[in-house]
Amino acid sequence: MKRLLIAAAALLAFATQAAASFAAEGMPGATVRPDGRAAPGDRKARFEQWCQDNPEKCREAKAKAEERREQCKSDPEKCRAEQQARREQWCKANPEKCRELKANAEQRREECKANPEKCRAEAKARREQWCKDNPEKCRDMKAKAEQRREECKADPAKCRPARQPG
Repeated sequence: MKRLLIAAAALLAFATQAAASFAAEGMPGATVRPDGRAAPGDRKARFEQWCQDNPEKCREAKAKAEERREQCKSDPEKCRAEQQARREQWCKANPEKCRELKANAEQRREECKANPEKCRAEAKARREQWCKDNPEKCRDMKAKAEQRREECKADPAKCRPARQPG
């Protein structure tokens, strides 16, 4: 699970860097935050605009993404290995940016280790904002989490051990 979260964070970081470069190049309606990343709402708005401008490509992209999600559900280890390979390939092609992203991630881990309450509060705020922006997805996510908790109660051996405080 930890590797999955790290992989997801790295992929998100890679994606936001591309979005920031588009924003910096003056795409209509794009803004850049002080840290150089595009604001989350801007990415969503640009994607929605792209979908309006390219409805066929949008349908294909969404179908491909859904197909990929289903494949990853059925074989998560294969997906993790493929993501790792893509990340390594990207890092070979972009070594300086890769080092920067890894350093930022390490710095964030150290900050969270030093002040876990602050990190938990920030994560909670992001989650609440995401739920506010995506109420249907949020309900689905909460339902899946509850289902997972029930499965873990029924068979704890299939679940990772509970995190120890501190």
